[in-house]
Amino acid sequence: MISDPQSPDVVYIGIGELRVSSTPLASIGLGSCIGLVLHDITLQRGGLAHIMLPDSSGRTDRPGKYADTAISALLEELSSNRKKNGEIVAKMVGGASMFSQFSESISIGRKNIERTRQILIEFSIPLCGEDVGGKTGRTMFYYPANGGRIIIKRGDGTIGEI
Repeated sequence: MISDPQSPDVVYIGIGELRVSSTPLASIGLGSCIGLVLHDITLQRGGLAHIMLPDSSGRTDRPGKYADTAISALLEELSSNRKKNGEIVAKMVGGASMFSQFSESISIGRKNIERTRQILIEFSIPLCGEDVGGKTGRTMFYYPANGGRIIIKRGDGTIGEI
């Protein structure tokens, strides 16, 4: 059974935040930002980071804010209190080109997508689902205990699932 997104058991992850849980997690307002899930298939739990920018340039204050620090922070949280992780897979949502009418050459959304994919490859984490790009913002709901199911509500009114 999938929780109602309005249910009090859904924890909302804001920009630059991350959280690991076995209860439902959500992130709203994913325009150029990436909602990245690392899901532990074995334990049916995982983490969600609301990534805003591709690189931290050495900043360590908010690891969930940057693609280059969010993945390692999520992996560290997933492995705390455990000797070994299960099988970890990734899913990502967002990375839209929200302001492409102003500048096609600078797309933070595209840079976030590319950098996140690159880092997942470096960590040998398979990307098993995505709903990225385009020009529409998204809200995502992640259900760790339901096989890592993600429901996406797009700004154009459509709904998807990965």
